[in-house]
Amino acid sequence: MSEGTAVSKPHGGNLVNRFSNIDPSGLSSISISADLANDVENIADGIFSPLEGFLSQQDFENVVEKGRLSNDIPWTIPIVLDVDESTASKIKDSGNVLLKNPDGLGVAVLNVEEVFTFDKEKTVKGVYGTTDNSHPGVAKTMAMNDFLVSGKIDYVKRPENTEIRKFRMTPLETREAFSKAGWKKIVAFQTRNPPHVAHEILQKTAITTRDGVFVNPLIGKKKSGDFKDEVIIKSYEAMIENYYPENRCKLGTLHTEMRFAGPKEAIHHAIMRQNYGCTHIIIGRDHAGVGNFYDPFAAQKIFDDYPDLEIAPIFFPAFFYCRKCLTFTNPKVCPHGEESREQVSGTKLRSLIQEGKAPSEYSLRPEVAKIILSYDKPFVD
Repeated sequence: MSEGTAVSKPHGGNLVNRFSNIDPSGLSSISISADLANDVENIADGIFSPLEGFLSQQDFENVVEKGRLSNDIPWTIPIVLDVDESTASKIKDSGNVLLKNPDGLGVAVLNVEEVFTFDKEKTVKGVYGTTDNSHPGVAKTMAMNDFLVSGKIDYVKRPENTEIRKFRMTPLETREAFSKAGWKKIVAFQTRNPPHVAHEILQKTAITTRDGVFVNPLIGKKKSGDFKDEVIIKSYEAMIENYYPENRCKLGTLHTEMRFAGPKEAIHHAIMRQNYGCTHIIIGRDHAGVGNFYDPFAAQKIFDDYPDLEIAPIFFPAFFYCRKCLTFTNPKVCPHGEESREQVSGTKLRSLIQEGKAPSEYSLRPEVAKIILSYDKPFVD
């Protein structure tokens, strides 16, 4: 996509809308997890365009093997519903089944098309690049039920709005907000952490020659030791209020789980932001990685395989504060050695916070540090 293109087209050409007013009463039902309920809503809203439901067997196998749907449209993360054998035999002939979230609310009707088994080892190798069970995505996949159910969904009932959902935005809403703001070049910023100062500088550098940044924290299941969702949201509210000019930064939450799939998830993150209307996405070092499973630049290199995306990646080296340059900078433009650099270490940051100490102002803005330290337990157990 060229630098001059204004607001990206939805992935696959059209924004999916799977909302329906059909009456689900009388249908048999199955319960789904909170994360799957989020993803069903994401399908309905078009965040997962062009998906209209759970992947067919042909699409699923193509995504695992080639990182594309069977019609060659880029798609790298399988969106599937897994069930056990008895549930599979029950719903195989039922035609339609009601999906209930953990609160017992019937959120969507699944129009059952296929029930099929899948090779778990092949799946994890294709999506995560490893079969090592210490990888959270591998462990989750290996623990899945043995049958997958495909079919389009009809969304019938949104959950009630809660405090954590107040910043949730649909692609229709984001596109309208960008248009109202007069933005044509929009940079997406994916995050699952409160804002480090280095993140803020990275965002501001990206929008120096563009119109605005869409800060889009991921809200959903994370691993132990990650920051809690409400901490992330409140921290960003404080940063935007205190450190951004008006009409240059918008906050909206994306409700889906982290897969920790590294490069494959970087493409998935880009596709969702393209559907929101963003023209660019910042892809950092080890984007969506975990442990040492991926080369730090694998998530950047993979974009070479997807020239047909309508969203352009922006690659940055790591930013740090240089005590000699007296500014936030990066290795491309700073000649000084490690001894002059104030690096942001996630591990060091967490240990300081656990001790109730405010990290350096070169790591966290004081307003952000204050919010994090106001929580007794800011991290996921």
